[in-house]
Amino acid sequence: MSRDNKNNMLALLLTGLCGLAAADGYNPEALKSGRADPSMHLQQGSDQREAQKINDVIYKATGFGNTFMVVTEQGNVIIDTSLPGMAPKHKQLLTAVSDGPIHSLIITHGHGDHTGGVALWRQPQTKVIAQQNMLEFLSYQKRLKNLFMQRNSAQFGFDLVEQPTALTTASAAANMLPNTLFDQRFDFTLGQQQFEVLHTPAETYDALTVWMPQYKAAFVGDLFYRSFPNIYTLRGTKPRWALDYISSINRVLALKPEILLPSHGEPIIGEANIRRELLRYRDAIQYVHDQTVQGMNAGRDVYSLMREIKLPAELDVGEAYGWVSWSVRGIYEGYMGWFDGEPVSMYAESPQSVYPDLVALAGGADKVAGLAGQHLNQGHLVKALRLIEAALAAEPDNQAVLAMRLQILTALRKASGNLNESGWLNHGINQTYRQLQSQP
Repeated sequence: MSRDNKNNMLALLLTGLCGLAAADGYNPEALKSGRADPSMHLQQGSDQREAQKINDVIYKATGFGNTFMVVTEQGNVIIDTSLPGMAPKHKQLLTAVSDGPIHSLIITHGHGDHTGGVALWRQPQTKVIAQQNMLEFLSYQKRLKNLFMQRNSAQFGFDLVEQPTALTTASAAANMLPNTLFDQRFDFTLGQQQFEVLHTPAETYDALTVWMPQYKAAFVGDLFYRSFPNIYTLRGTKPRWALDYISSINRVLALKPEILLPSHGEPIIGEANIRRELLRYRDAIQYVHDQTVQGMNAGRDVYSLMREIKLPAELDVGEAYGWVSWSVRGIYEGYMGWFDGEPVSMYAESPQSVYPDLVALAGGADKVAGLAGQHLNQGHLVKALRLIEAALAAEPDNQAVLAMRLQILTALRKASGNLNESGWLNHGINQTYRQLQSQP
């Protein structure tokens, strides 16, 4: 084939792939296919017109991060406040039910989809209640703010951090801080409604559950949602201990709730339904933890365990948000850290540093891209992507290699059943598209 014909074919391929990338945005295949609970999507609740009534005193505004309101004769209690961008709508929906004073804000943990509206809801007399570890957790997020901005933007398609509005002034930041902290338990009664706030660490070490014994209602934050949990999240996190999830779920099970109110998704009603869902969730986490530990003690490497550990059918809670393999690695490295026992891993030279040498030995980036194309055609998408990353390390501006990368990422995204995976694949697609567009 002549060079001109090759270039023409490449141009046609780029036109199709780049058009797809440009129009795509954050629109995960997992959501379109019905494989993911829509409650885990950032657009959830955008079309809600009135607050959802759970019972005579509990109301919900839906979002990527629900906001709950408990109405009492002596003021209202808000549980979680969603993202900054969603908080004004949530406040409008809930105050349409009751515009009484806000006695308390209870924050189930310090992630931005729970704290985003604290400054908006807070009044001079309002108690902002949180578990005592929240202050350190907020400081940790602040220390890594720039990195989290980049990672959140990649994973979710836009920044979850506050935009430069009135909510991000110094005074607003101070207004987000809790003024009522507790260790294991904090109880109060308001307008004849009883609240028991319990420390239930899981996704974060400041996580809590709100228990209303009169209604047997448990507000569990992110202790439960309809997917295997993010025991590790791709945007980065401190270790999340699987055994904390299990202990905290057991603490909620012991309450025998009849209304379960997660911060993502719809309530579960009925003691038997709740018990069935929580037991399966707990046992799925226990299974992955135990299989990982067993493999570690047998001397297995982390990649082997990531490939091999699968949930049995009776414990398959889905992987639309968290992935079992990510959790396996999170558990493995949470216990043992980064060193894998191989002498070469002790040193600062990365595996990528030898990619150009290996590509040269293989005959150049075009040949490696050709092999990647064979893997792509055979359905070995991740192996194909590995080869392309090596080719790009050798020739980062090679258009044919970049075009193959775009094709592989697009194929992976089409097969994706996970919202976070889709977000990162979109990020890679858009990066590659921009790099191709910048080429002369």
